[in-house]
Amino acid sequence: MSVTRQAPRKLGVWTATALVVGNIIGAGIFMLPREMARFGWTAVAAWLLAIAGALCMAWVFAQLAAHLPEAGGVHGFMRLGVGPRAAFLGSWGYLISIFAANATLAISGVEYLSRLLPTTTPTMRLTLALVALGAVLAANLRGRGGDVQLLSTAVKLLPLIAVIGLALVLVGRDGATAVTEGNRAPFSGVTLLPAMSLILYAMLGVESVAVPADAIADAQRVVPRTTMYGTALTGVVGILATCGVTFLLPGVASSDAPLADFIARGFGGWSGDAVALCAVVSCFGALNGFVLIGGELTATMASQGILPRRFAERNAQGAPVLPHLAGGAITALLIVAAFAATSAFAFAALITTATNISLYLLCLAAAVRFLGDGRLPRSISLIGATIGGGIFSCLALYGAGSEALLWGTILIAAGWPLYQLARRATLQG
Repeated sequence: MSVTRQAPRKLGVWTATALVVGNIIGAGIFMLPREMARFGWTAVAAWLLAIAGALCMAWVFAQLAAHLPEAGGVHGFMRLGVGPRAAFLGSWGYLISIFAANATLAISGVEYLSRLLPTTTPTMRLTLALVALGAVLAANLRGRGGDVQLLSTAVKLLPLIAVIGLALVLVGRDGATAVTEGNRAPFSGVTLLPAMSLILYAMLGVESVAVPADAIADAQRVVPRTTMYGTALTGVVGILATCGVTFLLPGVASSDAPLADFIARGFGGWSGDAVALCAVVSCFGALNGFVLIGGELTATMASQGILPRRFAERNAQGAPVLPHLAGGAITALLIVAAFAATSAFAFAALITTATNISLYLLCLAAAVRFLGDGRLPRSISLIGATIGGGIFSCLALYGAGSEALLWGTILIAAGWPLYQLARRATLQG
């Protein structure tokens, strides 16, 4: 492994936008209709709450980036606001959420890919998921992660537009009778939080350009705009596409590729296969985006002395090699563990939610401090967004469940020895 020979390329407006939209629109929107079927109309309320909470968090991240550009991203926000130890836990928890998210993305991509293959066994799906992870790692190690993200984001929007269009046609033609009988479960407050926690997974990614702010060109202007626009766009697309499939597709609860099966109803089997292919590109494109972010965040943490310095080393293409390899190994373990669970997608998605919230809560705590000392403007909108983001994050954490919280706690705690090792090396140096 060599030291840096070539600085990483800065991400421009289009690539940064693709990072937000592409990371939010990943596996969640393509797989959630199946998971939401048991919640019925509760899913609609859960989506509205999730979108409102995501927009609150997006506004907080946007204002942090706009008013503290020198911090260099979310790790810097936490370091300045809550101290280096808490900042490490928040960033490490976020890294774990990336590894878990990558597991769900690989799993979901393979489930859609299995629609295009004659036969697949669980062992074959596991193997394909690991191969896909390896291919994305190879692309990022060659410094091509931004290019892959831009192309895959363009592809993934096509089937979502088609799904929304078909849903509108069906509802316009058949009215309320278009809703399938088995998907009409009434609203239930008891299941609202579990439903929202699953949907939160589909909205994770609002922080995508705030995390690697140092890698964004003109970050003070680009990060706030792409954060808000990307979050709002994907929220609208998400609720329309997933709820349309959840309520209008018979047997959605047993579908391995719900969006593809839905489109096939209106345009025939070939269209379902086309959507499945786009879904594969979408899942693996989001996998690429989170691999890129995870590598950059790990390298940033190492360069600031809170992870071993070797994690900051880059290859000739400017890619952080050890962060990608270590993150890939952890993701591979989570993929294997997820395939042993009853629902691989739900298992990994809830771990993602539980660990991601650590970063959200600590960034909110930093925002509260900055509001108090004047580094952030005391506007009604920002104060309200901070309060809303805090309520939303706590509810989502509670809804994730004890198993996901236990896994998340263990995985976050596993990073503490690395922090102590880095501190010792820094003091000795």
